[in-house]
Amino acid sequence: MTSTSFLILHGWLNHRPAGHWQHWLADELAARGNHVIYPQLPEPDDPDLAAWLGALDTHLATQRAADVGERVVICHSLAVLLWLHAVARGGVRVDRILLVGPPSAETLARYDAVAGFGRPGATAAQLRAAAGTTRLAAGDDDPYCEGGAAERYGRPLGLDSDVITGGAHLDLDAGYGSWPSVLDWCLDPAVRLSPRPRAPGE
Repeated sequence: MTSTSFLILHGWLNHRPAGHWQHWLADELAARGNHVIYPQLPEPDDPDLAAWLGALDTHLATQRAADVGERVVICHSLAVLLWLHAVARGGVRVDRILLVGPPSAETLARYDAVAGFGRPGATAAQLRAAAGTTRLAAGDDDPYCEGGAAERYGRPLGLDSDVITGGAHLDLDAGYGSWPSVLDWCLDPAVRLSPRPRAPGE
C-alpha cells in the first residue's frame, strides 16, 4: 500500500506546462512513491462545467479504487470552483483538500468561456462533509480575486486559510514553478503554506 493518493486539478487555459508548480508537485510526490493523478481536464481553453464534473467523478473513482491510506485533492484556480460545484451537488468525499487561488465570481463573469463556473453555492456544512480538512491558500494580491480569496471564500465558508504575501495568482506568471511549502503540506497537513523562496537576484 502506498501511503497517499493525490489528485491534482488545474485551471482554465492550463495545459499542464512542465514549469508549473502543479507539474513539479506531481513529479515530486510520485518520486516519493505516492499514487498521483494529474489529468488534463477536457477542453481547458473552453471548459464545460458538466464535462469537468464528469471528469472529476471519474478521477475520484480511480482514487477511491487505489490501495492507499489517504486521499488528497489539490485544486488551482478554476478547479477550485469545480470542486465547490461538486460539493454543492453532493456525493464527493476525500480526506484532505487544498484550494489554491480561486478567482472571484466577478472575474469569471467577464469571460464567457468560464462564466458558468461562477457562484457554485457550496456551504460551509457541505465543505465539512466533503473533506476531513480543507485548506485555502491564496495570494494577498491576486488580480483575479477582487477583495482577496480569504475574505471572498475563506471567511464565509469557514476555511482554514493561508494568505501568501505577494503570491498574486500563484501561477507561472507569479513565479510559482517549484513551491516547497505545498510539497511540505502534502507530506504533513500541519504545515502552513508560505511564499516560494526567492531566486538570487529577484
